[in-house]
Amino acid sequence: MEVILREDIDNLGTRGQVVKVAPGYARNVLLPRKMAVPATESNKKIVEQERQAHLRKEAKLASEATDLAKLMNGLTVTVKQKAGENDQLFGSVTAQDVIDGLAKQGYTIDRKKLSLDPIKQLGEYKVPVKLHKDVTAEINVIVAREE
Repeated sequence: MEVILREDIDNLGTRGQVVKVAPGYARNVLLPRKMAVPATESNKKIVEQERQAHLRKEAKLASEATDLAKLMNGLTVTVKQKAGENDQLFGSVTAQDVIDGLAKQGYTIDRKKLSLDPIKQLGEYKVPVKLHKDVTAEINVIVAREE
């Protein structure tokens, strides 16, 4: 059975693509979840319009993310934590701590966009922030001793 995908599906295809799938898979998974529509001429026109709108929206989001990345590259966030001997932290610095530091500087970023393993030592770290699927900014995180 031929269907038109309404969203990107791993190992199957991308949005707007016409793919051939097993009738049971289309009937039981793709169609009820509105992930695909049957491949008719009218549906092809509708899905093509949706795809064009999605591309315009995606391009706008990418350009906004690029502008934000230019502002954020090289930004420094200082997090103060209690530390013991050998600069070992009591606890750790998590993505939420970095997000709070960014919020104090006026940046609102989702915690899931930071790819950060918990930091357990004092020091300076470079943390990538994934603003868009193609745009990544890098910020400096300084973990300092709390007095």
